[in-house]
Amino acid sequence: MNMKANALAQARDLEVPSREASLRRDPSVSTFWNSNRELLEDAWAAWEIENKDNILIPDETLLDKRLRQAINDAWENPEKENAVADLWEEIIPGVYVAQFFDLERLSEFRDYLEAVVNSQIPIRAPYGIQLNRYGMMLDPRSEGHLAAPNFQAFYNDMMDRYMRPIARLLLGTYGYDNQTFGFSIQYNPDKDKDLHAHTDASAATLNININLPDEKFTGSQVDFHDKTTGKTVQTIFEPGKAIIHRGNVPHATHPISSGQRSNLVVWLYGDRMQIPRGGGSSYGNVGSLLSEVDPKANITARERWSIPNSPKDTFAPF
Repeated sequence: MNMKANALAQARDLEVPSREASLRRDPSVSTFWNSNRELLEDAWAAWEIENKDNILIPDETLLDKRLRQAINDAWENPEKENAVADLWEEIIPGVYVAQFFDLERLSEFRDYLEAVVNSQIPIRAPYGIQLNRYGMMLDPRSEGHLAAPNFQAFYNDMMDRYMRPIARLLLGTYGYDNQTFGFSIQYNPDKDKDLHAHTDASAATLNININLPDEKFTGSQVDFHDKTTGKTVQTIFEPGKAIIHRGNVPHATHPISSGQRSNLVVWLYGDRMQIPRGGGSSYGNVGSLLSEVDPKANITARERWSIPNSPKDTFAPF
C-alpha cells in the first residue's frame, strides 16, 4: 500500500470527536483536527485518485451559462461588467438574487457531495449545527475542511473569479474582501430547522441553494430587514439560485416544516477579519467613502476585476 492510500485507510480509522464535544467546542476537538490536518489532506488526495474514473471534477461549467459568459467577458474586458450586474435582481438595497448553478448540472454536483459524505473521511461540520449530512467546512482556514484538491480548485475559482468581483460591483466591498470563508448546511424539520435574526461577520455573504428542482420543501423563508424603510422583505430559495448581500444586513430563516433545504454559504472579508463599518458605506482601506446607492464610486472597473496580492491569513469566524 503506497503512502497516499495508507493515509486514506488511516483517516478512515480515526476516532472522530463526539457530537457533544463538537457542539460545546471542547479544546480536544480543535486538537483532533489540527493534529490530523496533514493526514486528512493526504487522504482527500488519495480519495480523488482512487475515484478518478467515477466522481465529478467540479469546475465552473457547473455554474449558470449566462453568468459564466458574463463573468468571462468581464475578466477579458472589465468595461463589460454591467452585463454581470444585469443578471442580479435587487430585492432590497444591498441584497441581490440571481441564478448561480446550472440546473442541468446541479444533480452532478449533488452526487459529488454525496460521494464526499460517503468517503468515510472525517470532515467537520460548522459549529453549532447538529452535524447534518451536508454540513461541512469548505475553506482551508477551517479545521477539518473539505481538502479534496479538485474541490479546492473549484472553490477558489468560484471565490476569485465570481464572488469577489460580483461583491465589489454590487456591494462595494473593495478593500475588505481579501479573505474567504465557506461552509455548507442543510435545514430539515428534525435537526437544524431555522436561524434567528443575525448579521454576518463578513463584508459580503453569498448564500447558494443547491436543492434539485424536485426537492420540494415548505417553510424556511428568509427575512431581510431593509434598514432604509424599516420593512422586512421575505424571500424563498429556489434551486441553484444565490442571494448576495452585505454582511451587516439583518436576516433570519423561518423554521422549515417539511422537506430539506441545502445551501452553500461563502463569505468575503478583509485581512484579520476586518469588515466595513458605518452601515457598509465607509471603506477606509481605499481612502474613500463609497455611496450606498453607487458602490462603484472611486474604484475602477480594472480594480474590481483583480485578485488581491495579500496571502490568506488564518483567522476564521468559527
